[in-house]
Amino acid sequence: MLEVSHLTAGYARTDVLFDISVRIDAGGFVGVLGSNGAGKTTLLRSISGLTRVSGGAVLFDGKSVNGLAAEAIVDFGLIHVPQGRMLFPDLTIEENLQLGSYRSGARSVYSANLKRVEHYFPILSQRKTQRAGVLSGGEQQMLAIGRALMAEPRLLILDEPSLGLAPRIIDDIFDVLTHINAEGVTILVAEQNAMKVLEHARFVYVLENGRISHSGPSEELARSEAIQKSYLGLA
Repeated sequence: MLEVSHLTAGYARTDVLFDISVRIDAGGFVGVLGSNGAGKTTLLRSISGLTRVSGGAVLFDGKSVNGLAAEAIVDFGLIHVPQGRMLFPDLTIEENLQLGSYRSGARSVYSANLKRVEHYFPILSQRKTQRAGVLSGGEQQMLAIGRALMAEPRLLILDEPSLGLAPRIIDDIFDVLTHINAEGVTILVAEQNAMKVLEHARFVYVLENGRISHSGPSEELARSEAIQKSYLGLA
């Protein structure tokens, strides 16, 4: 479904990613693990058309999306939940969800997708008239994921969905992502939370200083001494 080949990308005249190659098959659940500043956000933004790509290729369903506007990439079904959620704080929960459904092809299944979101996150239904800006961090993350689901994603990419959340909420969020993936939505998640990435993703790439240092099935990486020492706090 998605193939990133020898990608170089960055900001202004400075590249921060170098020779990155990542593959995600349809129906996969792939994690990108790395510390703060490793390049995870830049990678996701490069895939979704928000950051300059200076070399290599990003292919979605075999078609190049290099140079396409972000809104054109969204119409392929590639939906990005950014770090910081980027909700519309003065709009209600319901209005934020409605904005998610404006992608071509999503409007006709609005009611079905709304029921799906309310099934995963009942609190959004209970508080749908409240403004997004007054929600807790966990509720805002639920809304951000819900808004993405309203867009009928084929590939859902998420940047640090656990950031700033309580452990119980993190567990809930990743459980929902696992269910979404089981429904057939391909998932790419970038995280510092190594435990959750290795627990839920089936294949993991590790970014260090803008380059991929390790990659492999999550079970294999979880047994790696280097990964245990660097990311799991084990000697």
